[in-house]
Amino acid sequence: MGSYRRRIIDTTLDELQPHLRALSIHGPKGVGKTATAMQRARSVVDLSLASQRQIVRADPSTLTSLPGPVLVDEWQRLPEVWDHIRHAVDGGSPPGHFIIAGSSTPRGAVVHSGAGRIVPMRMRPLSLAEREVESPTVSVANLLEAGGDIAGSSQLRLADYVEEITASGFPAIRQLPARVRRAELDAYLANVVQREFPEQGYVVRKPESLRAWLAAYAAATSSTTAYTKILDAATAGIQDKPAKETTLSYRDALSSLWLLDPTPAWIPGHNHLDRLAQSPKHQLADPALAARLLGLDAPALLRAEQGSTRLTEGTILGALFEHLAALSLHVYAEAAEARVYHLRTRNGDHEVDFIVQRPDGCILAIEVKLADRVDDADVRHLAWLKNKVGGDLIDAVVVYAGEYAYRRRDGIAVVPLALLGP
Repeated sequence: MGSYRRRIIDTTLDELQPHLRALSIHGPKGVGKTATAMQRARSVVDLSLASQRQIVRADPSTLTSLPGPVLVDEWQRLPEVWDHIRHAVDGGSPPGHFIIAGSSTPRGAVVHSGAGRIVPMRMRPLSLAEREVESPTVSVANLLEAGGDIAGSSQLRLADYVEEITASGFPAIRQLPARVRRAELDAYLANVVQREFPEQGYVVRKPESLRAWLAAYAAATSSTTAYTKILDAATAGIQDKPAKETTLSYRDALSSLWLLDPTPAWIPGHNHLDRLAQSPKHQLADPALAARLLGLDAPALLRAEQGSTRLTEGTILGALFEHLAALSLHVYAEAAEARVYHLRTRNGDHEVDFIVQRPDGCILAIEVKLADRVDDADVRHLAWLKNKVGGDLIDAVVVYAGEYAYRRRDGIAVVPLALLGP
């Protein structure tokens, strides 16, 4: 326990968990859910163990008789436990009694939403701030309140960001030597195809087709490429293509495993804008998974910057840099009770990489540029958005790979990705 490194979600848990009768921490395998939950649990029921499942099946009241907080880990291995906990909450279990952790939602399981009873919290791989490679000087929470200075300098350069993309945000993987990391990530992906899908009830008749679809999805990182185009890219030259319904089941299974983390399209609450596209931006749970699916390590990514390997225009390194920004922004925004979206007009003439929206509808607009400097052309979409939404725009920021955080004369902030924090 003494070696535990606090996560950003811990601050939220400190505030909420003692007062909630039940909460669930969900996210893909390996992000640290169990380690985080165990910091505040007095009792642990590990449902990955057959003996523990047998006990709970025989006597569900065990869950309420144990001293709390009670961590129910890998709950998806015994889906009915969700309803046992829901009924326990209805029956008056004390505040802070249940913490549920899981890495999937079972297919076909009749699971009540838990609304009003079990509060969900998503846990992601390590954000850039949580990796402690730099000390953030610009807070997303402060930006959302129109406060805080824009200052500081970063020592990270392009090669450092490439290292962070390929090292991954999985705590147990990122500290390993590069070759071992690649082997671990390959094993992680193989486990998804060979074990996780069947456990979810999805029959994979052609594992190579699923792997090809995953690689095509990875190539579409940070784009809104249609699923039909992803299918075409995955099955180029194959006569016996999987049906569209099959590939949509791939998407559903990956979503239930929390391995897809798309950025949804922003639909403004006011009538400022029309003709907005509604397709999400594709992103996996971690950019390192996308890089491995494409067979790209750090040197190969730097070489790939010389040309395009994406389904759409641009370089794969630029897409993965944006993916790293997305992962971090989701973590920072949720800590500030905000949500992350993207904006794109239907004809593609205007696009803003990220819209961070407060509950009251006011927004922070963020563009991501894989560059060490920012010029006027890089802020044109932010200027367009400011003209459209007026006072609803709290601030506008360009996140880049340069050295200094500062404000331009037009008021737009420029911040190195490594200096952005919660």
